[in-house]
Amino acid sequence: MATRYGFIGLGNLGGALAASLKRAGFDLKVHDSNPKTAKPLLAAGAAWSDSPRALAATVDAVFTCLPSPAVSERVLNGADGLLTGLAPGSTWIEMGTDDSDSIQRLAAIAAEKGVFTLEAPVTGGVHKAAAGEIAVIVGGEASVFERHRPALEAMGRPIFHVGPLGSASVMKVITNMLAFVHLVAAGEALMLAKRGGLDLAQAYHVIKASSGSSFVHETESQLVLNGSYNVGFTMELACKDLGFAMNLGRELGVPLDLAAITTQTFIRAREAFGGGAWSTQVVKLLEDALQTDLRAPGFPAELTA
Repeated sequence: MATRYGFIGLGNLGGALAASLKRAGFDLKVHDSNPKTAKPLLAAGAAWSDSPRALAATVDAVFTCLPSPAVSERVLNGADGLLTGLAPGSTWIEMGTDDSDSIQRLAAIAAEKGVFTLEAPVTGGVHKAAAGEIAVIVGGEASVFERHRPALEAMGRPIFHVGPLGSASVMKVITNMLAFVHLVAAGEALMLAKRGGLDLAQAYHVIKASSGSSFVHETESQLVLNGSYNVGFTMELACKDLGFAMNLGRELGVPLDLAAITTQTFIRAREAFGGGAWSTQVVKLLEDALQTDLRAPGFPAELTA
């Protein structure tokens, strides 16, 4: 019998992931604290559930894509949470970014109810998720991973099974830390080009072709140059993920000098623009400080990488 899936957390990223799952033909129930986010999925044939408990009672596995460990715990183990509805032998799969300690602690709670856990955070950006091309990093038992591999492959590629539960959280924190450092560096590079009198569109392409390029430059620099900043990822989430990185550095005895500076920069940007601002607006701190914008007329309105 085909696995019946639920998906909870239909924000910018979760909505795109759930849409890929539905597009691949999976039976899908959905829920979100904001019912409006489910409209495109309901139009595509997904079914709505009124609560995590109601959803869990009708599926074999539930994906969640939630903004913090606290929210994950509430959805999983709250009074009307998933564990009140999931049957023994079912699976909870968290696709949001949690820290290693939190996912292992929550998995232990789920295990007491006979529920398996996988962590499957993704990396590559919301535009990659919308295309079903986002990389998926999986931690957990190999047998549980193989059981749900088809669904994970429907949402993204490549798929990396990096080890036991907690491993994927560490890997995701590392990739996000690098992305935020690269973003601040890309903004500084573009500002040097602008103040140096160079054509910003051409400078973008030269950097892209150079040894100094990065995935973040190839994608998010476009959003700075066109002035939209719309990366589908908020400043609040960036600060949370950088906090995870700093905590991991302390736990493992690794000095994270660049990450520490970047964390402070993002905190200043959050205070300046608000937690709901796009994370790419961290570059606007430099633009505002120097009263110099980084627009490139005619630059693509949407991501092309």
